[in-house]
Amino acid sequence: MSDHDTVHRDDAPAAALRDNSDRADASRDKVDTGDQVTARSVTIARPRQELYDYFRDFQNLPTFMENIVRVDVHDDRHSHWVVKAPGSATVEWDSEITRENPGSEFAWTSKGDIANSGHVQFRDAGDRGTVVTATIAYDPPAGMIGKAVAKLFGREPAIQSRHDLRRLKQLMETGEISTGARNAALAEEE
Repeated sequence: MSDHDTVHRDDAPAAALRDNSDRADASRDKVDTGDQVTARSVTIARPRQELYDYFRDFQNLPTFMENIVRVDVHDDRHSHWVVKAPGSATVEWDSEITRENPGSEFAWTSKGDIANSGHVQFRDAGDRGTVVTATIAYDPPAGMIGKAVAKLFGREPAIQSRHDLRRLKQLMETGEISTGARNAALAEEE
């Protein structure tokens, strides 16, 4: 087995590889807008097409992406995003799909003041299901100070993407997302 075969079997995103000579797949993870780049992968025991269809319907994103308040879909390529920011604030932007290979991948870029772009790829993982890789580039509002504040409040994309993919895995494999938070019904019973 060659080193290149090992890269394809690894769940880590190509963008996260330390050795640049092994980044054969990194070009697929290329993003257009934003200086800070984060890439995360998760293997989910579900068929690739099912995961793609669920993720690509942006109105589903608030079910597993904690910081997304809502996504208003305008058409197949354009949407408006409302996302929680540190504190009780929200930020909004319009987004456009820039590349799509149905069932396998899609990429987007934002329009306006909140600079971000990304790429989500869905690869078959044999009997294990599908590897979902999300690569996101962003410019934190207020630069590095804004990034530090977002990190402090748990709203920094590098942290959030790991949690969001974990929640997607739980939702798709079990039908629910586990949480340590007490729900209101339990609190009322006590």
